[in-house]
Amino acid sequence: MYIAKLAHAKRIYPLNEQFEKVFSYLQDHDLLTMPLGRIELDGDAVFINNALEDAVSQASQVLEVHQQYLDIHILLEGHERIGWKALEDLSVLKQAYDFQKDFSLYDEQPSTYVDLYPGDMAIVFPEDAHAPIIGEGKIRKAVVKIKLI
Repeated sequence: MYIAKLAHAKRIYPLNEQFEKVFSYLQDHDLLTMPLGRIELDGDAVFINNALEDAVSQASQVLEVHQQYLDIHILLEGHERIGWKALEDLSVLKQAYDFQKDFSLYDEQPSTYVDLYPGDMAIVFPEDAHAPIIGEGKIRKAVVKIKLI
């Protein structure tokens, strides 16, 4: 998992060929003024879920893992905590991998937590089990999905 300020995104362009397109779009568009829902940048290969989520408690949130996509979680409003645990350290499968939805769930505690504030981002790769939207009340965020396979 990579944590940074969105303002420093140019530093990571070399990590993925889609990053420049994604971060240029985010710089040029105010997602807070755009409708909620899916924003397609390149069909199913690159898209953004512009969302308003109900936060969940740390104790009740499970870890999720993706195989086909990496996620970029960008906090727009509120405060969000995201749990993390290395994929190879997972052992308690709650829901088997669903290819269509690209996730599996694990019922165990993260090994660490990160707090995000507006302007922060967390990039999670397939080896990063993560437990997002932990907090209270509503969380306004964008989740960029970039297909890897």
